Amino acid sequence: MGRNIRKRRTSMTAKVVAGSAALALGGGGLVWANFYASAHESGSGQNQVKAAGAQIATIQCPDVGQKLTNVPNGARSGVSTELANLDKQITEAYARLASTRQAQTNDSGFVQNAILGPLKDKRTAALDRIRINIQRAGGANPNLGQLAGCTGVPAEQPQTNDGEAGQDGGQQQDGGQQQGGGQQQGDGQQQGGGQQQGGGQQQGGGQQNGQGGNGPTAADFVDITQVQANAQLGVGANGLAANGRSGSRGTFTTKCGTNGNDNHNTDNVIVAPGVSNGAHHLHDYVGNQSNDAFASDQELAAAQTSCQNQGDKSSYFWPVLRVQDGSQDFDQNAAGGGTEGNVGKILQPAQAQLKFVGNKKGNVVAMPSALRIITGDAKAFVNGNANANVNWSCTGFENKVQLKDKYPICPQGSQVVRTTNFQSCWDGQNIDSANHRTHVAFVQADGTCANNFKAIPQLQVRLVYNVPAPTIENGTVVNPYAVDSFPENLHKPITDHNDFINFFSANTMNKLVKCINTGQKCQ
Repeated sequence: MGRNIRKRRTSMTAKVVAGSAALALGGGGLVWANFYASAHESGSGQNQVKAAGAQIATIQCPDVGQKLTNVPNGARSGVSTELANLDKQITEAYARLASTRQAQTNDSGFVQNAILGPLKDKRTAALDRIRINIQRAGGANPNLGQLAGCTGVPAEQPQTNDGEAGQDGGQQQDGGQQQGGGQQQGDGQQQGGGQQQGGGQQQGGGQQNGQGGNGPTAADFVDITQVQANAQLGVGANGLAANGRSGSRGTFTTKCGTNGNDNHNTDNVIVAPGVSNGAHHLHDYVGNQSNDAFASDQELAAAQTSCQNQGDKSSYFWPVLRVQDGSQDFDQNAAGGGTEGNVGKILQPAQAQLKFVGNKKGNVVAMPSALRIITGDAKAFVNGNANANVNWSCTGFENKVQLKDKYPICPQGSQVVRTTNFQSCWDGQNIDSANHRTHVAFVQADGTCANNFKAIPQLQVRLVYNVPAPTIENGTVVNPYAVDSFPENLHKPITDHNDFINFFSANTMNKLVKCINTGQKCQ
């Protein structure tokens, strides 16, 4: 089966973003402006580049979707469309930020006047349309005006490793200054010589650090053998394993492959239904083979599945992992791919383990059909880490080291591991919520569900990759790897996330629940 791409109408906004981005290289493929290039060298030209980079590295906007916890059902389609429009506006603004570094060097007010100001005007109009949608459907005025302004995040921010940045840190005031805690920053130094290629790579004398100035950077990597054991801390409050030695101790494993049939798209039917390229980055899909932005629940329920158990038509999807070794992939000139800074060779997981476990305090109940769960936050770098749920490690180290904001450099013979523990408490009523989060929750520290939520089977996803180990040379990362991300989130490891839509048949779900509650190991 080929890539999951339906014929669809290409939005004008997507064309504008792709076109403007490509123009940064004269149409030769996108390299997000590498404004750190040679910044460590002496000379007035290099100092000018460094000064430009020191001004603004990326754009931070309040995440409107997370604020909308009470949207009437009749307004959700229109609101989802406008939320996707807000993401497109940020992508356009970031593309302009990345392609105007010389103008920024010459004019200290350029970013505010030419990028952030117009972006605020566009966001104000979109927020007003959201308000109208909600009020027409009988909802209360959501008072979103204060979310219109965005911040230009300075390049040289102190690195933060504690993962405790606030959800609303760094919102813009009219003067364009940032409040609250800064986010980790720094990306895109250039090493060596060599001729530039499309899609952000170089050949010959060197490769750009990260995705053409769009990340990742040397600061995003750590030699796992040099990290103090922290596995207990690494799990954290988010992503806490729900099962233990008591309660419902069984497991149910479903085998759905590793996306060997290249089922990819840049949509997100949960967050942006009906919107092409709503994710602005590429997903791997296993299980359900019909998941794209335009799929209805009826179509998903009737779809083919890559799972061995044909009673599991659930959709499991996550951002692809790429290695930037100078090679390109099929989407190097496509929206969501190379034109939005997601470049390099896509790595297929060597293993994709999908396991459901129980609750250490008691039995679990069946998930409802079409239940949607998003875990982690694709925008955690600019949002703050409140919803981040990341565990990076290496085989042989998983019981010792779990990383939140670093990509591991694994020793020879060890593989990179991404592990995700999903929310396992459900409100008992809704298959989704306006912000796609409040209908589910993580267990509390003692394993119980708060607020009369019901314990449901916890999905645990473990992805294992054969990744050539990157190296750090003179402060620059060589042959880095990274997850795809929204362009302005700079491919930071903290942005990793995972998605699930339940389409187990009733019989298979009942078997799953019985296995878990009776302590069996089933598949």
